[in-house]
Amino acid sequence: MTQKTRVGLVGYGKAGKAVANILGADPHFDLRWIVRRSAEPEPQTHPDTSIPVICAARQPFGELFDRHPVDALVDFSSPESLRAYGEEVRKRGITLVSAISAYAEDDLEYARNLGLDTRVMCSPNITLGINFLIVAAKLLRKAAPFADVEIVEQHFRDKPEISGTARKIAETLEVEAEQITSLRFGGIVGHHEVIFGFPHQTVRLIHDSIRREAFGTGAAFALEQLMNCGKGFYTFDDLLLRLMRTELSCG
Repeated sequence: MTQKTRVGLVGYGKAGKAVANILGADPHFDLRWIVRRSAEPEPQTHPDTSIPVICAARQPFGELFDRHPVDALVDFSSPESLRAYGEEVRKRGITLVSAISAYAEDDLEYARNLGLDTRVMCSPNITLGINFLIVAAKLLRKAAPFADVEIVEQHFRDKPEISGTARKIAETLEVEAEQITSLRFGGIVGHHEVIFGFPHQTVRLIHDSIRREAFGTGAAFALEQLMNCGKGFYTFDDLLLRLMRTELSCG
């Protein structure tokens, strides 16, 4: 029987709880613990499981890794957490999957530096579908650089900023932020659309996140792929393209 990958999860908001549901049920992983930032009263274990939920303020990461060792860490919390556990991850060679959408450039530079000593992947949106959309959009952009490009993103009413995913799509396709249209209403989890306008045709690439568990599926994919990689800093695109090259060479 293949040994399970021991995983720790940082972040216990709506996304973190959904990710815990997926990783906790996946036979390839052993979700050992969940860290939350809030000091407010919370369940001591994740519902319907025996997975402990630990307050970050009461348990330094060094002590946590010593008491409950893990092979990988998945982060769905905030940019500040990266430096809280970064050196402990480096020292122990723990694989890191970070799904933070608002890293500043110095945070990303720090994450890249961690990649000198362990495996690190950062992605503002870790759903498998949206990252496949980005790869497909990048390919179409190269094939037809003359096409007009517009990006539409829709999210729940209370999301204030332009989504990090939409910004990444714009950056990848080398289009201006002004070409992003943001809509906020209802309880939409996430909708991203890339529209290519040709002289005689239109191409639309669309991705909808229906439930936040999609983040968990993406995290599981990233973990499985990273375990076959060497030390380094990776994006979700890197992992997808690596898999595609492998499949094409086998064909």
